[in-house]
Amino acid sequence: MSRCLALLLAPLLACAPLSAQETRRPNIIVIVGDDMGYADVGFHGCADIPTPHLDALAKSGTRCTSGYVSGPYCSPTRAGLLTGKYQTRFGHEFNPGNGPKQGLPLTEKTLANLLKAAGYRTALIGKWHLGSSADHHPQKRGFDEFYGFLGGAHDYFQPKGVFRGTDPAGKRDENPYLTDSLARESVDFITRNKNNPFFLYLAFNAVHTPLQADEARLKKYAAIADPKRRTYAAMMSAMDDAIGTVTSRLKDSGLDKNTLVFFFSDNGGPTMPGTTLNGSINKPLRGSKRTTLEGGVRVPFLAAWPGVIPAGAVYDPPVIQLDILPTALAAAGVAPPPDSKLDGVNLLPHLQGKEAAAPHPALHWRFGKQMAIRQGDWKLVRHDLAAEGAKGVSPTRLYHLKNDPGESTDLSEKHPDKVQELQTAWDAWNQGNTQPLWGSGLKE
Repeated sequence: MSRCLALLLAPLLACAPLSAQETRRPNIIVIVGDDMGYADVGFHGCADIPTPHLDALAKSGTRCTSGYVSGPYCSPTRAGLLTGKYQTRFGHEFNPGNGPKQGLPLTEKTLANLLKAAGYRTALIGKWHLGSSADHHPQKRGFDEFYGFLGGAHDYFQPKGVFRGTDPAGKRDENPYLTDSLARESVDFITRNKNNPFFLYLAFNAVHTPLQADEARLKKYAAIADPKRRTYAAMMSAMDDAIGTVTSRLKDSGLDKNTLVFFFSDNGGPTMPGTTLNGSINKPLRGSKRTTLEGGVRVPFLAAWPGVIPAGAVYDPPVIQLDILPTALAAAGVAPPPDSKLDGVNLLPHLQGKEAAAPHPALHWRFGKQMAIRQGDWKLVRHDLAAEGAKGVSPTRLYHLKNDPGESTDLSEKHPDKVQELQTAWDAWNQGNTQPLWGSGLKE
């Protein structure tokens, strides 16, 4: 082959599908639960709601005991997930309304954009909640395929408002229950793309209200006296079943050993006045969805990739959902754009024990008048007083999370220097944020 011909063919060869003999890039699956209680999974000791499939996923990978999200409720967390940046960097501080400009800013590239450009087939199945106008549609934000709904919540039995692409999905075939439908669509996407690398973002609306479950699963939890907790348990069971359906298809297709899977909840369970209660439990954490207390932002968090991420391991240094984008890009061999200014980091060397330092010197939160910073085991926080049955926002409080994960003993008077140190660090971080583009955080 002449040198000129080789130069002409090089771009085509670089874009050609990998042959069976070549090392295929890993598939990437990000699974998100909605409004889950920290205590409501088996691997956190839940006794009344079995989650065998999530427990199996935890055993196949690493459980992050200090797993966090950057927003204490739905849409901000999702904006941070798909950009790898604190959503306050670009004004997505609160849930968007239905305005045409309210959604993930069009200036932001998503994980789906980046992986699609690298040759991945991409799909969002489930909840979007990042804008409902045409230019914010998932298929305009890097996803080849979309099955789900655009808003923040959806009826589990009503197909109206569920879309396949931009068209109404219509009757949900043999599965009238939405959680089961999301499992079915995920399995179909995996099956159709088993010979090519894919990115699946499986965003359940379980266990967000409305509290609705099918009769068969409700009967399984007849022994739970509280009807709200009973329905919540049935909804959790449905999501766990759906995750088992997806992981079983990976194994049956021989894809499990070459698939990076993340699981986390978008925020803590709604347990305080002013939130739509769903029967969740956040113990031993204090606080709720919509607060910067641990119960609002510390969540179940798993990462699994057989042979790459240690199996059955526990990782305690703080990680955050912002880390998923750079970790996925590193796994796929994709460099982030040079101007991306990511706040997340690649977790692989940390989870593998190749990097001894914690992934982050500190984690930060801003949610209206609420704030928080965690630096090592110390946390400085101002939070919604509704968690204590009062109104307004608390004064600044200091907690030592290793000794007091329930944030019960304020140490600010004993350690004023630590308060000042953390406040100064938070203020410096906040200089990189912008004003909210909409909302007040007072409504869901």
